[in-house]
Amino acid sequence: MSGRVGDLSPKQAETLAKFRENVQDVLPALPNPDDYFLLRWLRARNFDLQKSEAMLRKYMEFRKTMDIDHILDWQPPELGRKIDTIVMIFDCEGLGLKHFWKPLVEMYQEFFGLLEENYPETLKSMLIVKATRLFPVGYNLMKPFLSEDTRRKIVVLGSNWKEGLLKLISPEELPAHFGGTLKDPDGNPKCLTKINYGGEIPKSMYVRDQVKTQYEHSVQISRSSSHQVEYEILFPGCVLRWQFSSDGGDIGFGVFLKTKMGEQQRAGDMTEVLVSQRYNAHMVPEDGSLTCSEAGVYVLRFDNTYSFVHAKKISFTVEVLLPDEGMQKYDKELTPV
Repeated sequence: MSGRVGDLSPKQAETLAKFRENVQDVLPALPNPDDYFLLRWLRARNFDLQKSEAMLRKYMEFRKTMDIDHILDWQPPELGRKIDTIVMIFDCEGLGLKHFWKPLVEMYQEFFGLLEENYPETLKSMLIVKATRLFPVGYNLMKPFLSEDTRRKIVVLGSNWKEGLLKLISPEELPAHFGGTLKDPDGNPKCLTKINYGGEIPKSMYVRDQVKTQYEHSVQISRSSSHQVEYEILFPGCVLRWQFSSDGGDIGFGVFLKTKMGEQQRAGDMTEVLVSQRYNAHMVPEDGSLTCSEAGVYVLRFDNTYSFVHAKKISFTVEVLLPDEGMQKYDKELTPV
């Protein structure tokens, strides 16, 4: 049995009744604590009564902390039918390295963790369209914050994604932009009156210009010298991500690929994959990333050879982001960045 209203086994129905009895004290504080609502929490924990109750009570603490009951006065329109789950289309067009900025990824992780803990079993399926070759890396970053059940609901559609969507969604309910027949009254295929599309956040909405960063390493680079850190990449498709700041003036930075293993190499003897240039990292912290097109040892080089007087202190964090192995089978369908 699916564990949904109208499709419960006798054991599931008994658990539902017991669950309602156990959480009777918190139900009055909820807007609509019907069976649809309670079954979401039971399905999320495979009808484990104790775990479901603990999850719901934690959610009640979340509602109180976030003042959910007063966050909006808006009331949703009456749809005439109960909406139990949703189908989400995740359009990856434009997904690039800028979306792997560490503070942004951490925000994604917090967001997905919040959804998992407080809005269980609301997702029927997530359909990924126009995925780039960076998608397996992004998915691997989010995977620890998704339950196994949620992961099974993620479907990556290939180059024929419009046909794939129409197999799962009625054409009259799918915007023409995604292959359906639904349009705005003015004929707009994106249905802008129904869908709020994302985009870059205008600078007028910035709270501050910089994000305070905790760095994992720091090193003092003497005048007229440099410092190199090596990272071994075992297979193509991995992403090198870095953040650094300098104290004492600007600093040169570049990324190289070693041509000889097991020995120290000068910059001129290696293959330059990111052109070395000077950054005012003493004024604004620098961050960036690189998709590694081949396996090998990559060298991040901090260059202070041009400074004949000043030493520099460099604080930095470097990470290697791995693509999800299970997503590698989609490589032939994924769009190059």
